[in-house]
Amino acid sequence: MKYEVVIGLEVHVELATASKLFCSCGAHAKNPEPNSRVCPACCGMPGMLPVTNRHAVELAVMAGTLLNCQINRYSSFDKKSYYYPDLPCAYQITQWFHPICTKGKVTVETKNGVREIGIKQIHVEEDAGKLVHDEWTDTSMVDFNRTSVPLIEIVSLPDFRSGEEVLAYLEKLKKLFRFARISECEDGAMRCDVNLSIRPEGSTELGVRTEMKNMSSFVSISKAIEYEIARHIDALERHTEELIQETRRWDDTKNRSFSMRNKETAADYRYFPDPNLMPVIIDDEWYDRIIRSMPAPAEQKFREYVDAGIAEKDAEIITSERTLCDILDKVISLGAEPKEAANWLITECASVMRRNGKVISDLEISPEKLYAIISMVSSGKINRGAGKKILVAVIDNDVDPEAYCAEMDMNVQDNADRITEVAKKVIEENEAAVKDYRSGKTKAFQALVGAAMRELKGNGDPAVIREKLLEQLGE
Repeated sequence: MKYEVVIGLEVHVELATASKLFCSCGAHAKNPEPNSRVCPACCGMPGMLPVTNRHAVELAVMAGTLLNCQINRYSSFDKKSYYYPDLPCAYQITQWFHPICTKGKVTVETKNGVREIGIKQIHVEEDAGKLVHDEWTDTSMVDFNRTSVPLIEIVSLPDFRSGEEVLAYLEKLKKLFRFARISECEDGAMRCDVNLSIRPEGSTELGVRTEMKNMSSFVSISKAIEYEIARHIDALERHTEELIQETRRWDDTKNRSFSMRNKETAADYRYFPDPNLMPVIIDDEWYDRIIRSMPAPAEQKFREYVDAGIAEKDAEIITSERTLCDILDKVISLGAEPKEAANWLITECASVMRRNGKVISDLEISPEKLYAIISMVSSGKINRGAGKKILVAVIDNDVDPEAYCAEMDMNVQDNADRITEVAKKVIEENEAAVKDYRSGKTKAFQALVGAAMRELKGNGDPAVIREKLLEQLGE
């Protein structure tokens, strides 16, 4: 029998705010000390009242706009009650009754064509803490640094029919959110719950659903989906086990899923409106300000770059990172030709970053300094080799391009006399090559040019060098 896979996703994305959702504690830091970014409010101490982070609301509106959602001008917060050691209040503040975004859609491209995925809703909620397990002492400790970090949860409709579609969707969300600086989507900032069932092909009735919780690796998500599909089919055809509605955990080391608990229902969480928080009301002025602050989507920038003559593969790389777009746009606005500017960014800057053991997305360079290098090369003031040397110095040490050029005597236009001297010297020191050239062996001339370039340490213009050599050879 042939089966159809039915998958729905709940994607949790950490918002790129400076502070937490309901207090002023810092939201993000690289490897902070456990419990160093907490306060009485995010630890649920009695008498402490939450205050909603406006920036988190704005980022949620941006996310909903990118996913073609209806932005609800009225939304509110609710308490989701359950007990777990990493939840200090014994409830999570979320949006159950009135979410901020509803009824969206996003298209994804797969080898089978374009698919449209429906978005049921996006709601704002706070994250929980983190349990740290110590196998040596057989104990678990709680780190509350992550408690109350702002999240959006994007709930899709059960529109996915394969793991490939799931990965295409997640990649698109990641690209959209990183480009708009809604979230970094790295280091666990994007986590996914996969709800999966199978049914006979042609059937409209959903099968028994299982949920796999809290996966952040796209590779793990793909493996987990393939495993669960095979497990469900085995259960139906070979009766290896009884399928029940449950929550499961994926184990990367064993490449299989394990049952955690029976799947909860809404009634289990006893949702009720949070009396300590005012509803979020987005008036026209606030909404317009949010929309105006959004950058052009990556897909729009990609088309603009291609139309300007930039190769599609280069445009794809540049639009994968908002920072690269910002650098390129500024360099072009200063007067650089788009294709040449993109080439310097994607080829030359990337080469320096690789040499430093980094990737192009780590690039930090002043657009003005990059333009200065491109301008000096384009005008013939320096050759491209000298430009590359200056670029290395700019990226590594943030030098001034013009000053460094003068200090290292790289100006081709200003050292014509120097090139003439070098041409004379090369001819005097390479009598054999000169003799070969005069006897008709044209390749010998290239040897003279190479010798001159070495003498000039690569700073000369090959065309000028050839001209001066020919002058000295009497031609």
